[in-house]
Amino acid sequence: MSVRILSVTPHSPADKAGIRSGETVILINGESVVDEIDYQALSVSSRLSLVIAGTDGKNRDVFIYKSLGEPLGLSLDETTAMKPRHCRNHCLFCFIDQLPDGMRDTLYVKDDDWRLSLMMGNYVTLTNVDDAEFNRILKRKASPIYISIQATDPDVRVRMLRNPNAGNILSRMKLLHENGIQFHGQIVLCPGINDGDVLKRTIEDTAFLFPSACSLAIVPIGMTCYRDKLAPMNPVTPELAGEVIRIVEGYQKRFIHEFGCRFVYASDEFYCKSGITLPDDEAYEDYPQIENGVGMLRLLEKECEEASADYENVPIPDAKHVRLLIPTGVSAQPYIRQLAEKYAPPGTEVEVIAVHNHFFGESITVTGLIVGRDLLEALKGHTFDRLLISETMLRENTDSFLDDMTLEEIRSAVGKPITVVGNSGDAFIRALRETEENP
Repeated sequence: MSVRILSVTPHSPADKAGIRSGETVILINGESVVDEIDYQALSVSSRLSLVIAGTDGKNRDVFIYKSLGEPLGLSLDETTAMKPRHCRNHCLFCFIDQLPDGMRDTLYVKDDDWRLSLMMGNYVTLTNVDDAEFNRILKRKASPIYISIQATDPDVRVRMLRNPNAGNILSRMKLLHENGIQFHGQIVLCPGINDGDVLKRTIEDTAFLFPSACSLAIVPIGMTCYRDKLAPMNPVTPELAGEVIRIVEGYQKRFIHEFGCRFVYASDEFYCKSGITLPDDEAYEDYPQIENGVGMLRLLEKECEEASADYENVPIPDAKHVRLLIPTGVSAQPYIRQLAEKYAPPGTEVEVIAVHNHFFGESITVTGLIVGRDLLEALKGHTFDRLLISETMLRENTDSFLDDMTLEEIRSAVGKPITVVGNSGDAFIRALRETEENP
């Protein structure tokens, strides 16, 4: 294995040793370099012995002495070595399988790459990791990684992932624990499959591996209206959502006594579905599962309170009467309405509306899956001076919704200014005060 050098940082140890772009790294301290993971792990040492293949095809030995942890200074060409590895499962709950035809090609890509888990926090199943690659995870001390556990019962997990190799997750988590590698877990709750006693067993098996197992989140299955050719599944009902919360909060009381932390958390959707009041801020501790929608609404409330205090003595630029309209997902609408009414400045009238998701189906109630055409439909009949929309509705680093409608198309259709609001309390307060920049 070898990786081509894309560039060399000027005046770095590699540059001073005469390594140049276009050359290839063959070995570092006698070990092959498969990808960026290997490079970072091997190049941290203060004494390095490298085998470099020159642009002339000849190999040479390079010896480098540097400070421990000092960057070597190579930027590797990872176009092949770090190409995301595809999923080998056929999960009963896969959201990508529930997308309609004709959407952007990239939306149908299923990655399941432990390296992206380490670097970006992606959740992975580890079913496409053979024993040799798993040993590399252990050897490189890849920590933390994020694991889609679903169930520790082997038969249940095989059924859920529809992969005969999916049943060894508990043994692998035990090996991570024995090798001092930390991980966070996720359970996608599928009614009648991994709830009830199966859920309790999964929580207990994972908690047994604390503190290597850092946290565990439970999220409900997302079901679109495009499941005709897929296995029948039941949605999470308000009653089941309440039962999940009771199970989770029961374990939290036990774990806070045993571990000093709550360890397991139910996502905000369970509270929204059940109508049970969200826990206080302290119940989420340091928000270890915020990316799974665990505590997102409570954190937003906390950030709004802090930001409002910061802006208390800052004059509002324009005191004229303003009508704001805030469209949001059905689940979050009551919470966003309370915050908007509480923190809207004098002279500002705010209306918060729930956007029903016709594109994916009305069982999809989260703000991040609102598409442009449903947004336009929801805006009909409403009068406003300015529209505030969450940035979660737009694909990351773009101005496009999931149905490929653009922000500019929405602007043209409504004929009013639109503020895209960042996913924080400070951004929300600034938007209410008309100090948030319009893109």
